[in-house]
Amino acid sequence: MDFKYAKRMAHLKASEIREILKVTERPEVISFAGGLPAPELFPVEEIKVVSRIVLEEDSARALQYTTTEGYTPLRKWIANRMNARLGTAFASENVLLTHGSQQALDLSGKVFLDEGDVVLCESPTYLAAISAFRAYGCNFIEVPTDNDGMIPGELERILESAKRVKLIYVIPEFQNPTGRTWSLERRERLVKAAMKHQVMVVEDNPYGELRFEGAALPSVKSFDQIGCVLCLGTFSKTFCPGYRIGWVAGDKNVIEKYVLVKQGADLQCNTVAQMEIAKYLELYEIDDHINKIREVYRRRRDLTVQTMEEEFPAGVTFTRPQGGLFAWVELPANVNARDVLEKSLEKNVAFVPGGSFFPNGSKENTFRINFSNMPEDRIVKGLKCLADVLREFV
Repeated sequence: MDFKYAKRMAHLKASEIREILKVTERPEVISFAGGLPAPELFPVEEIKVVSRIVLEEDSARALQYTTTEGYTPLRKWIANRMNARLGTAFASENVLLTHGSQQALDLSGKVFLDEGDVVLCESPTYLAAISAFRAYGCNFIEVPTDNDGMIPGELERILESAKRVKLIYVIPEFQNPTGRTWSLERRERLVKAAMKHQVMVVEDNPYGELRFEGAALPSVKSFDQIGCVLCLGTFSKTFCPGYRIGWVAGDKNVIEKYVLVKQGADLQCNTVAQMEIAKYLELYEIDDHINKIREVYRRRRDLTVQTMEEEFPAGVTFTRPQGGLFAWVELPANVNARDVLEKSLEKNVAFVPGGSFFPNGSKENTFRINFSNMPEDRIVKGLKCLADVLREFV
């Protein structure tokens, strides 16, 4: 039958990353495609302990409904952590727990975007954010971006001239897909421009704790004087993605709007998952765990960059991220990364072509490399195979 779907379905298409991940489920495939944490670093034994304690000591509450806002001890921990690390001034009332930061992106679209509204974003930007916002019929303006973040003069020019700008979406720390980190000056000028034009900023920070080198910088939110910056975070990259617990934090009045739309979506996040994470944070030192992750990912970043330097042909450039999960590769303008992927998959090596990270199209000569998920020997083998493929095109 020819069913009559909502107009928003015309804006939606399958995630390119998710489609590629179906291929990478084959064990012979060396995958640089997904933003997957290393599963060998999951604290399985500790999780066994906290799961047993939660069920033995508080099963009635753990298996029951809870509030939409989320488990209060966990929200308090998140607020205190952000205040200490990012220069924010949050209390538990400023934090809403979500099903990963991806749900926070979707709720942001639901709260702020009407059809025809405009979202400003980096160029390129996170593919799943494009999908989340596009479902609400918005348009995107890509703000010219360099290694230090959005170019302030370009952002200010667009804000002066563009109509119906509702959101500015940014990933200042180890950006997905490029791995770039914003400078301090760019963060401050972004907030000044947003405050002047009274536009909400969504600061997405899933990778900020995974810094390998350099000094940590104040968050975008730390410059906010009027409540125009919302902070997104997640336990997916520093703990376990399977729990699907993230958060959005911001001005209490704005968070109340998010609570309302979340109630219509799913009522609440998984109670057991929230309580198990909170118990882990009570019994164990999360910084020790994060330090282990950083060290492994730093070695894999170093090996990835070194292998690309040694093996990739002349004319191919790439970023050297200070942290996070990703490096960004740019090919000569006449080379389409989708053609490279087709040949690369024949050698059982996968990556994500870069074109989909540009909401308005272009830059098909780019691709994203993830270095967190593959062990060191497979990183070298996979990148050498990829280099052989690139020599056919470059």
